Amino acid sequence: MLRVLSTRSPAVVRRASRSLSTFANQDRLPRLPVPELNDTAGRYLRSLQPLLSSAEYARAEKAVSSFVGNDGLGPVLQRRLQEVDRSAANSWLEDIWLNKAYLEWREPSYINVNWFATIADNPDMPLVPDASRGRPTSMQIMRAARLVVHLLEANDAVNSQTLPPETQRGDTPVCMNQFKWQFGTTRVARPGRDEVVNQYPSTAKHILLMYRNQTVEVPVYGANGGRASLAQITSQLAQATKRVDSAMGADGKQQQHPSVANLTAGHRDDWAKARQLLEQNAANRASLATVDSALFGVCLDVDVDPQDTSDIQRTIGVLNHSDAGSNRWFDKSIQLIVMNSGRFGVNCEHTPVDALTTGRLLMEISEKERGPFKDSAPCAQLAEPVPIQWNVTPAVARIVDKVRGDAGALARNLRILQCGADQYGAQWIKTHAGASPDAYFQVALQAAYFRHYGRPTPTYESSSLRRFLHGRTETIRSCTVESLEFARILDDSGASLQKKIALFQRAAAAHVELSAAAAAGRGVDRHLLGLRAQLRSEEEAARASLFQDPAYAQSMTFGLSTSNVTPGERFRGGFAPVTADGYGVSYAMDKNDIKFSVSEWLDSPVTDAPAFRDTIRSTLADLHHAATKHAGAT
Repeated sequence: MLRVLSTRSPAVVRRASRSLSTFANQDRLPRLPVPELNDTAGRYLRSLQPLLSSAEYARAEKAVSSFVGNDGLGPVLQRRLQEVDRSAANSWLEDIWLNKAYLEWREPSYINVNWFATIADNPDMPLVPDASRGRPTSMQIMRAARLVVHLLEANDAVNSQTLPPETQRGDTPVCMNQFKWQFGTTRVARPGRDEVVNQYPSTAKHILLMYRNQTVEVPVYGANGGRASLAQITSQLAQATKRVDSAMGADGKQQQHPSVANLTAGHRDDWAKARQLLEQNAANRASLATVDSALFGVCLDVDVDPQDTSDIQRTIGVLNHSDAGSNRWFDKSIQLIVMNSGRFGVNCEHTPVDALTTGRLLMEISEKERGPFKDSAPCAQLAEPVPIQWNVTPAVARIVDKVRGDAGALARNLRILQCGADQYGAQWIKTHAGASPDAYFQVALQAAYFRHYGRPTPTYESSSLRRFLHGRTETIRSCTVESLEFARILDDSGASLQKKIALFQRAAAAHVELSAAAAAGRGVDRHLLGLRAQLRSEEEAARASLFQDPAYAQSMTFGLSTSNVTPGERFRGGFAPVTADGYGVSYAMDKNDIKFSVSEWLDSPVTDAPAFRDTIRSTLADLHHAATKHAGAT
């Protein structure tokens, strides 16, 4: 089963003229082509070369040759995929990717699919250093309200199609369809395969508040559609917290049942079973509809320790998994999380939208929340906040208890370290190393892994396909013959500096070429996924020699799953590894420094995130030293 990472754009994304409507360029976008079978086969085999022994490669080559030959199953699957392309409204990949990468994934979305980000503090709203556990603060509610106002502005802009469309270098338009899935969007657990609930235009009048693990419907638009003012939203959030406090009591002991929200952190089939039980009750069906249709979630965290704010690693834990999934509805597309100290971050469900698309909105509200703000006039007929009621049967309560235990174990098994290298950044890399910053980091990461383990590993780097209609992502297989050659020579004391730099430049150029091919729809993994999705029987699966060959699964066991989340000044994202013995690495190549995170599963006998972090740092430093010395010599 595939799992999904945050998305890297292949080029700088710019906002087009504000005179253009959000979706003005959609008709200019080409459809994603179905690659030629033999071309993909060749790219696939090249991706295997650094990973396999000569005997293993010969076996893989034979399997591929049999698959693509005239008597092989490959041409049959290719014709079926081409028929899918002819019948698809927008893209042959769209539904395949949505189902195979997300909706059919049965392990918890919590941690595995959801991503988190820390957002820079607001200098206009100083943190509360002595916030008391269990109590909201005025600064917390003020900052949350300001963020809500600006995110509602974004919702209005998408609805009215006034959000400026984006382009890549050379004014190439990119698909804006994902913005229709930002608001009023929820993943819904169903047996075997989930669903996504969405409405565009997003006309719901409320948001979902999570406070003390309770759910509250908070209206933010009046009955006539007018948006609430900042003063009104501040009052709504304060009133909502008071209503929950009154119902629960100061110590929370008046709570009579487990929180339904905890179920969103569970195995998808556990959650689907509990949801079916809940839906047998009419009041629960109405409550679920209220949650599903909410524009987005806001989590006011008060059950946190002061160290959760002061220690970045503990802050990451709060944003990524909270207390075994407490005070979150992980199925909401966007959740704004504001701690009682005033610190802000997000947790977002990945299924319908890629991270940098949501990241644009989050960066914009982070910018807008700073400085003075002229409030709008209050809207008329704004309803009061209403705690959402649930009827929880003993059967549902037992599933909640199970989910809480499972979620806690999963959270305790994950370690994520935020790291950095502040000696240099993208500007130095471009001017002194003469390389693409993304290629520079990826080649350095390959060298670091080889230095640490003495072998290469399959590597996933996400690339955007948004230059195509309804495009999502493709994989850049960053472990190449060229990167392995450089990794081997980096620590060779007998090799000349000139030779090392020449091999580095060759590896970086190869990575740039791979990245461009992936962004142009000429990758490996999405086409192979599309072909695999056309298998109709176990007999056919057994005949599909490419997929039966062990090299296929081996090449998709990504020891490094990576994503470029530049810029990182205000927005630092992270995610879990996608394999049991692998690392998750997100990175931002900012002008004057490099920021990155490293994640691991603690029960792995292979990984060691602190040690690998140090190896990445030392490799970046050594590469910087070598490039500096070479530049001085020339």
